[in-house]
Amino acid sequence: MAFAESAGGGEAAPSPEPAPEPERRSWAPLLAVCAGYFMVILDVTVINVAVPVIGRELSASLTGIQWITDGYTLVFAGFLLTGGALGDRLGNRRVFCSGVAVFTASSAACALAPTAPFLVAARMVEGLGAALIVPGSLALLQQAYPASAARSRAFGLWGSMAGIAASAGPLLGGLLVSTVGWRWVFLINLPVGAACLVLTLRHVARSPRRADRALDWPAQCAVVAAVALLTAALNEAGRRGWSDPAVLAGLGLAVSAAAAFAVRERLARSPALPLILLRSRAMSGGAVIGLLFNFGFYGMVFTASLEFQHQRGYSALGTGLALFPAVAMTTFASVLSGRLTRRTGDRPLVISGMFLAALGLAGWAAAGADPAYPLLVAPMMAAGFGTSFALTGSTATVMGAAPPAYSGAASALFNTTRQIGSATGVALGGSLLATATAYNAGLRTSMAIGAVAYLAAGGLAWLCVPAKSTRT
Repeated sequence: MAFAESAGGGEAAPSPEPAPEPERRSWAPLLAVCAGYFMVILDVTVINVAVPVIGRELSASLTGIQWITDGYTLVFAGFLLTGGALGDRLGNRRVFCSGVAVFTASSAACALAPTAPFLVAARMVEGLGAALIVPGSLALLQQAYPASAARSRAFGLWGSMAGIAASAGPLLGGLLVSTVGWRWVFLINLPVGAACLVLTLRHVARSPRRADRALDWPAQCAVVAAVALLTAALNEAGRRGWSDPAVLAGLGLAVSAAAAFAVRERLARSPALPLILLRSRAMSGGAVIGLLFNFGFYGMVFTASLEFQHQRGYSALGTGLALFPAVAMTTFASVLSGRLTRRTGDRPLVISGMFLAALGLAGWAAAGADPAYPLLVAPMMAAGFGTSFALTGSTATVMGAAPPAYSGAASALFNTTRQIGSATGVALGGSLLATATAYNAGLRTSMAIGAVAYLAAGGLAWLCVPAKSTRT
């Protein structure tokens, strides 16, 4: 398999086809890229069991706790399109490495945070680094593994890396918070970031640069505004109420910013998301599916973390153990779906995964006002397995529909919608807990809404995900 790609725009001169390398070497780019992706996803899940403790030590309100989680996510989601566009223009490897450096440095700042507002600001910078890492991760895999079979395995293992990070996050977070303190939740990113930089510079080929790819700054600003306003409005609904004028104004402005983005993309000479991408049913449908399943899964993890610690009195480590059935299934499901997709195609895997996850959250909602923990194990396992089982197929669908020149933009689109789903799932879940007449009623409502989101994703997959892969 070839590792050196012909590079345009002067970043790297074309190189001759290298001699075949042993299989161990052929997976080195995957290990390098997944190290960065692992760090980003770990930072999403490891924080869930730590935020209640952080909130107490830094005297943060429930809204402040939500911002510690969502400050990262909204910047991550808002700047993903910018990260994808920069990768296509400057070279995906260069932007990926820059993101790793920013993420690692801001993690150190998070660990040193003296106040909640400082921590929220540092988390936002972390989100910027993540926005530079994630689009390049898929684009670099697409570059390194052009053959369909190898690419399917790479995407499956990329998805399983998310599962490993999701599985390790609550347990690792709980262990660190219970022993050395919550600041080590961020310090663990430092060795991972350093290893990722070394692996990437050593094993990942330089990417083509396309200097003619202009950055559409008005469109980028509109995306950032839409994501920030939507997340802020949902967060503030928990404190102010859903009918508060500020909340309604935030939602209205978010819709206006999204509409402005759509208008700008139609008129721009060099749009951030060309119409040829947006008109692709596989790409646009796959992106919405990603939004819906992240909404359901991360909304569940956030609200369940608060339930286990605030209502049931679990420690941070106990909460990590309690969440383990949900997140542990993600590793197994990603590997399994990566193997099955070459036989079945992507559609059956995405549909079955979404319906299984919907069944899990519906089971939690129907379990009663105060169910015993054993009754929640199967619903959590179903949600975790189903979400990850659908991830490989939806990723392959979106990336397979993208022209090679727009692999960064396609990856950014998919991951932007996913992170919007995560941010809105966390924000809506927290707001429902805060505004419901009874805590358990808010939790069950959140789970029911997540189940509906999964069902919608399954129906959309039937319409948009190809029955069989047409990638070569």
